[in-house]
Amino acid sequence: MSQTPNLNQLFQSAQSQGLLSNNSMQALNVFDIGAQIQAGLGIDVDDVMASEVVLVTIMPDDSSSIEYGGNTAVVRAGHNTILDALVNCNQKDSILVHNRYLNGFVLYPYCPVSQAVRMDGKNYNPRQGTPLYDQTVVLLGTVLAKAQEFEDNGVPVRTVTLIITDGADMHSQKATAKTVRAIVNDMLQAENHIIAAMGIDDGGQTDFRQVFQEMGIRDEWILTPGNSQKEIRQAFQVFSQSAVQISQSASLGGFGTI
Repeated sequence: MSQTPNLNQLFQSAQSQGLLSNNSMQALNVFDIGAQIQAGLGIDVDDVMASEVVLVTIMPDDSSSIEYGGNTAVVRAGHNTILDALVNCNQKDSILVHNRYLNGFVLYPYCPVSQAVRMDGKNYNPRQGTPLYDQTVVLLGTVLAKAQEFEDNGVPVRTVTLIITDGADMHSQKATAKTVRAIVNDMLQAENHIIAAMGIDDGGQTDFRQVFQEMGIRDEWILTPGNSQKEIRQAFQVFSQSAVQISQSASLGGFGTI
């Protein structure tokens, strides 16, 4: 049994390589959120045989408004569509996936896509709040830590992350959009991370493009489907295609280039 990765060492390694600013280091305070990040790291680096790795990370919204909006089934199906696309692509052996719900429940830590748990009526019951900024910090911290683990072991890694919400932040205790933006900016400068976001229409109450831009997410990686099941399904399919193309080393400039 290998040792649990030391998050302080991983983040300090990233900072020494110029990959993390002081602002990001403060946001990723291991004392506060280390246990949450550890919960997502999953498979040991030594157990991955691939010569390069793609990390696909998904954060489905499990707030009560998903249920109220009648979107529970389509979010479940959308996640499963992503898994289907990845497990059927030629590069599946180099892909690791991780799913953390918006309120912090880890459905599965990083694992081979063939071992990922599908979302169903038993494990997805959206009844909670919207701590969008707090949990995005945890999610991106997990992506960074896992990527750094591979980098420190000489394995090239690329990441693609999808944040899904049907509302603006309402329940974060610590992080702000500015906190998230510092981490996103650092990750995007490294040029091996893609961070995408999907805002599911809440009846026009939330300007998702503005919310995500304030978090530092680039316009070309923002999906804003309407509230119809068809539009939401299509948005998940667009992300699935992107994740597959990224796993094939195809350089993507955004969803519009598919």
